[in-house]
Order: sequence, then C-alpha cells, then structure tokens
Amino acid sequence: MNRLWKEFSKGLWTDLPPFKLVLGLCPVLAVTNTASNGLGMGMAVVFVLTLSNLLISLVRNLIPAKVRIACFIAISASLVVAVELLMQAFAYPLYQQLGIFVPLIVVNCIILGRAEAFASKNPPLLAVADGLGMGLGFTMSLTFLGSLREVLGAGQLFGVNVTWQGFEPFGFMVQAPGAFVSLGVLLSIMNFSENIRRRRKGLAAVQGPTHDCGSCGGCGQSSNPA
Repeated sequence: MNRLWKEFSKGLWTDLPPFKLVLGLCPVLAVTNTASNGLGMGMAVVFVLTLSNLLISLVRNLIPAKVRIACFIAISASLVVAVELLMQAFAYPLYQQLGIFVPLIVVNCIILGRAEAFASKNPPLLAVADGLGMGLGFTMSLTFLGSLREVLGAGQLFGVNVTWQGFEPFGFMVQAPGAFVSLGVLLSIMNFSENIRRRRKGLAAVQGPTHDCGSCGGCGQSSNPA
C-alpha cells in the first residue's frame, strides 16, 4: 500500500510533469487559454495515460523488445481514438476548442515516457497508480495555468466573471505570448521554492528541473555519483 501511494503521489508534486519533469509542454502552451480547456485536455490525458499504463504492464512480457515502442504507440493510439469518439459524443464544443491537440495525445511525451520508463517494467497496480498520479498532476497543472491566464486575460474563470468593475484584462495573456510568460514565471517560482527547500537541508541549489531520474526506474541510473 505504501508503494502504491508513493507511485501515485509523486505525480502530484515531486515529479509534476510540466513543472518538475518539463514534459508535455505542447498542450500546456497551446490549450491553456481557459481553465475549461486545460481541465478537458487534462482529463483526456488521465484516461489515456492510466489505461495505456495498465495495458502495457499487462502485456509487457509478451512484447518483443525490438518493437516495444511501436506497440506502445499502437496501444495509446487506440485509446486516443476512444477519447476522441467520447468527446465528440458528449463534449463536442470542448472537442472543437481543443482541435488537433486531442489526436496529438498519442505522441505526448508523457504517455510514451511513462510507458517506457515505468509501465513496461512494473506490475499492473503500480502502473495504474503511476499513470493516474501523473495524469492528475498534469490535469491540475493545465487547469491552474488556464485559470491564471483566463482570469488575467479575460477577467473570467470557467466563463464566469470574477474581477471587479473597471478591471482591464491583459489581452496578451490568452494569446501565445501569455502562455510562454505564464509558464516561465511558474517554472521560476517552483525552482526558487525548491532551492529554498534544498538550502534548508544543506543541499546545493539546482538550475532547472529537479527530477532525479533514478527515482522513476526508467534508465536505472541515479543522479548521485557512484
């Protein structure tokens, strides 16, 4: 149970995909002009990531090593098609807003990264915990970034006015430059807070992502020298 919680919770902060692993930045930048777009894209990724991790873990011993990447893509592509059909049936306006970025989930580096680094090397329960945690962390990141841009850029949150009368929105925040500015500021804040935490523990400050690749089991290496 402790191992399940560890694998689930790491995606919520320690290995938060966009900010700690710096993965999946294409949808982070492209679809987060509103909170609802960020939430919708995040939930689609949760569905694909969790089920692809489960399926890949179940068949990991049956897939030849030479074709494993092709098999991972085939599995995730099938799930993405299912997500597209579900969104077209039950959330068509959201599907139109997200556009090409829904089918592009299949090549999202988070999906393939977790398949190769974790799901293909661990049993199903752990793979599901990893996929669910990473997916929810990604969803929270997109929703928060979308909320920030929507409030500052349009004075709304989930389409509802939340600012005072006379507030002048920063229009660029809901455009492409606002995505880069918002992401850069959030990355800086998270790195700054991480460095404060490390200094309190007597550790050296870091410049960039703080993920220790040894913790994911993907490459089997640790960031600590031997």
